[in-house]
Amino acid sequence: MRALLSTWKTGVRSLKFWRVASLWVICLFYLLFQGGKTSLMLFTMVSLLVCYWLLSSLGGIRHIKGSRTMLSLEGEQFMLRAGDQAQIKLQLQLPRLLPLPYIIVREVMKRHNGDSWAFEDSVVPQVRGEAKLVYNTPPLERGQYEFESTECTSEDIFGLMEHKGNFQASGQFRVLPRTIFIPHWQLYSRNSRLPGPETAISNSRRETTQINGVRDYVYGDRISRIHWNATAKTGTWKSKEFEHESLPKTVLVLDAHKISYAAPQQFELAVSICASLLEYGSRERISMGLCTLGKDLRRFAPAEGYIERQHMIHHLVDIDADGYGSHRDRLEEMHDFYPAGSFFIFISPLADESAMRVLRWAKTKQMTPYQIQVGAAAQREGSRSSWQSALQNQGIRGVYVSSLQGLPASMGGGLA
Repeated sequence: MRALLSTWKTGVRSLKFWRVASLWVICLFYLLFQGGKTSLMLFTMVSLLVCYWLLSSLGGIRHIKGSRTMLSLEGEQFMLRAGDQAQIKLQLQLPRLLPLPYIIVREVMKRHNGDSWAFEDSVVPQVRGEAKLVYNTPPLERGQYEFESTECTSEDIFGLMEHKGNFQASGQFRVLPRTIFIPHWQLYSRNSRLPGPETAISNSRRETTQINGVRDYVYGDRISRIHWNATAKTGTWKSKEFEHESLPKTVLVLDAHKISYAAPQQFELAVSICASLLEYGSRERISMGLCTLGKDLRRFAPAEGYIERQHMIHHLVDIDADGYGSHRDRLEEMHDFYPAGSFFIFISPLADESAMRVLRWAKTKQMTPYQIQVGAAAQREGSRSSWQSALQNQGIRGVYVSSLQGLPASMGGGLA
């Protein structure tokens, strides 16, 4: 009996409207030929059921509307980095004419590289036809995300027919790359000296005599630094803030060639290193630019401004390792982009002749080459040490980074 009922319900769900109408016509003929109260009652019940199905199909969940709100789990501001989760709130609005026992909501979130994530849950509408659904995404990786149209499915109160509706709610957001705080970079230290003919310029952030503003007094400030007028006006100790000498421009060159990386995680580490260095440059007021050697060459001129730096960070959100060809030849395509006397920071896992050609090319353009070798945890100690020795013999500075957590130690000098 239970199997028969299940088969009957499945068959009824698959009925088209014209088949339902045929059932109503059959009942009508039965009433005309048979007559009687039983026939009239059967015809009335079928008529009401058909009307309910028609109204549910034409004016029910098909006209559902919805809006989406996205929040970060750590605060109101929607600013996500790789590894964070997002909280999604869906506000559904149904027509109030017909009651629905429940709604099944299905959503698909797609990443810029084609990866997708599906979500499905049920919600019970309120009396006014409103429903709210809240769920959290899994930890997200760097990239650009977009929600496809939301599909809503429901059955009538008898559980006989299934109805579907769709609505499109705006749902685009970006997840920034992972970053780590870099307290110090030995490249910009006054006492940093490169072996051989290449010598780092004295780049400490020495102060000039030009006053740039006023700051709070810090224990240890000399008497000559105290700003007496500001101290008298505010009633608290204030010190003079002086401008700093400018540092040479720095260009970060990210290797985005597909053949350079053994695994996707290695490229993600390279992107995170690049983003962390951009944040360091912004904090230290260093004029820093970016060049990515992907399928499409992209370049951002060195700048200190916040807007320019955000353009570089957001470019790293959806970049893929899809480059090809010779690294040196591709750099030569935009040779006029690199300013003479600047630092040339090559971020790449390469440790062969192709990487050496890139670094030598930078020297011919009167730049100071520097490589951040993006390694893997399983890489042998001997191979990385031999490459560091080869760079030193050429008078080129380089560090090895196998994890994002080891980046600050590598930037401070020595091998991580």
